[in-house]
Amino acid sequence: MIRLVFKELVGMFVDDGNLALLALILIALITAAVKVLGLPPLIGGFLLLAGCLAILLQSTRRAARGRAR
Repeated sequence: MIRLVFKELVGMFVDDGNLALLALILIALITAAVKVLGLPPLIGGFLLLAGCLAILLQSTRRAARGRAR
């Protein structure tokens, strides 16, 4: 019973493992670019927004193709 509740709770936040992994990688890369390379934070924020939208679009397309089959 506890396992089922835990799986459902995790499933609410991590429905697509690839989406979550790509978002974490994007956040790490942008953070490193801002901190280490001296990228202006405003540009980093824009890249983060654009990257998250691209990842979400790719995930949505993949899910739509999976349901069409």
